[in-house]
Amino acid sequence: MNILSFDIEDWFHVLDNPMTKHPSSWVAFEKRVDYGLNIILDLLDKHNVTATFFCLGWVAKKYPQLIKLISSKNHHIGSHSYNHQLVYELSHNQFKEDTINSVNILSDLTGKEINAYRAPGFSITQNNIWAIKSLIEMGFKYDSSIFPAPRSHGGFESINQKKPFIFSHEGLEIIEFPMTYKNIFKQKLAITGGGYFRLFPKSIINNYIRKESYNMVYLHPRDFDNEQPMIPGLNRIRKFKSYYGISGTKSKLESILVKHNWSSIIDNEENNFLKNMNKINL
Repeated sequence: MNILSFDIEDWFHVLDNPMTKHPSSWVAFEKRVDYGLNIILDLLDKHNVTATFFCLGWVAKKYPQLIKLISSKNHHIGSHSYNHQLVYELSHNQFKEDTINSVNILSDLTGKEINAYRAPGFSITQNNIWAIKSLIEMGFKYDSSIFPAPRSHGGFESINQKKPFIFSHEGLEIIEFPMTYKNIFKQKLAITGGGYFRLFPKSIINNYIRKESYNMVYLHPRDFDNEQPMIPGLNRIRKFKSYYGISGTKSKLESILVKHNWSSIIDNEENNFLKNMNKINL
């Protein structure tokens, strides 16, 4: 099972940088989300592939035509929050309000049920697992927020799941599609997503995908935008992580589209792979 997903946010939606963290600062930045998004949509059209697009409510408010365009191509649309804030920095009520606001605008624009969620920065960890309970209570069917490896925004290494599983809470359930990783030099690296996708050669990425029974790819419009401005305030390491390999992302995505079969989250609803999932009770 190979799941293709995209987080629809702009180049300045960086979580660990004080100069770009809060929505009040975003008005000063050039808006470029459409540039990378159009590259993504054109590639998916070319290869007749559907994907799950986790969209910011903020982007939907500013550019409703982009959300309608994604929906018109029969891609699956999920919520990536409204204001792109780390979940573990929010209260229960703030998280619920932000999520509901994003669902409302996305469903109004598409006329479709918004049944999937991905937290900004994969920021649901063992310390704020209450967020999964909240998603279940809000009626979500799918989540893709769990990063079962250490990372800058926490990660959830204790989950230790390398394929989809079920979170259960008070008789209700949500299917979790976690990120996937490869053990390289004793490190758990998500080479099918974001910066590591840009860093590793396409031969290694394709070889890894071929060997695994479940793969989750996640990318952003900015991963395809070689002309985006430099984010202010980044240190040298963060600049490298944010900008290295952008010029090669398009060819890498096209390579995996050609060599492997891909789908959105909901396209796998009847997949036998999902019929024998592990269950974690909350």
